Amino acid sequence: MEIAANNPSLKSWVEIPENSDFPIQNLPFGIFKTEGRKRAGVAIGDKVVNLAALHEHGLLSDLSLPDGIFEQEYLNNFLNLGKPTGRLVRNRVSELLQVGNEELKSHYALGSFLLDIEKVTMCLPVQIGDYTDFYSSEQHAYNVGCMFRDPENALMPNWKHIPVGYHGRSSSIIESGVPIHRPKGQQKPNEDEPPVFGPCKLLDFELEMAFITCGSNELGESISIEEAEDHIFGMVLFNDWSARDIQKWEYVPLGPFLAKNFASSISPWIVTLDALEPFRIAGPKQEPEVLPYLQYKGNKHFDIDLEVAIQSDGGEEKVVGNSNFKYMYWNMAQQLAHQTVNGCNIKTGDMYGSGTISGPEPHQFGSMLEISWKGTKPVSMPDGSERKFIQDGDTVVMRGHAEQNGVRIGFGKVETKVLPAK
Repeated sequence: MEIAANNPSLKSWVEIPENSDFPIQNLPFGIFKTEGRKRAGVAIGDKVVNLAALHEHGLLSDLSLPDGIFEQEYLNNFLNLGKPTGRLVRNRVSELLQVGNEELKSHYALGSFLLDIEKVTMCLPVQIGDYTDFYSSEQHAYNVGCMFRDPENALMPNWKHIPVGYHGRSSSIIESGVPIHRPKGQQKPNEDEPPVFGPCKLLDFELEMAFITCGSNELGESISIEEAEDHIFGMVLFNDWSARDIQKWEYVPLGPFLAKNFASSISPWIVTLDALEPFRIAGPKQEPEVLPYLQYKGNKHFDIDLEVAIQSDGGEEKVVGNSNFKYMYWNMAQQLAHQTVNGCNIKTGDMYGSGTISGPEPHQFGSMLEISWKGTKPVSMPDGSERKFIQDGDTVVMRGHAEQNGVRIGFGKVETKVLPAK
């Protein structure tokens, strides 16, 4: 599919810093706030394009957009217009930002159209109605299975037949920069003693990505695998915080609960699936063969480099993992097709986490559970301290980008500081 805004030869009259995540070929959507007012914007370089101002002054007049569509607290109503409308807006913004186009560049009030990204506050881009977290990286599932069972039975019998997932808590999904408090709950550190209550001692991150849906289906209807990507508007970085000691005690027989629902952190810019088109790659061969409703054609996986770092309080950052979204066994189209095959209805703004993304090598693992191998291999920090899991005062930073032919499509970052338990 040829998309005008993806042209790698495009240049912008806006100055783009070297290695910026937001060249003219990206143009992700988000919600920003100035002086208490929220509006929709697009990122380019270290600037934010004020979509509300563009619309108000007629620069998007040919697109038949509803009045006030970019002056709302969330992008849900815009996303609900569908991917074709999103593509038209992105292409039009690309035109306005291209070298040689004077429509916006020469506008009398450019300051209200183009804002410094450092001078705005980024907010949650969508009101998240429902949230599903999948478990779709084979290496991660294998590593965890090895730790808690054995290598011969690392994967559960259903794992290569269905995209395993669970419904999480949307109310505690927060944007980058919002700190979290260490969660409290029941733990059972000794098998032969009663459980205890207190702050989590084994706090962990999970390096994930998440996709956000647009459009809906009726209750009782399924979304086929051929239709699935029509409902995937774009993606964000996703840190699915986990309290490992609470999780170990509570997860049998129904799965994650308090160990997961205290917080999940996302990056603020939604990178469109359109912008990621050039980075499609083939996925792994799925054996045994999956059932027909999960069989797909074409390249549905994406080559996106991922990085996670820990910064101690006031200290230097240490990269502890480098992974890639290509290490998914189940792709997004399969996940959404499976989510709805039973007639489950989805809504615009729903969010779907990938599950921890781990590559085959130890430096590509996506959680401290794996990186420190249950605490047996501590990570040395620049200040001389060690990390088996995340400590109070630590900030976890995740970044991601795809790059080829001199074009870098990035996600910015999601960073979250851990405060002591309340």
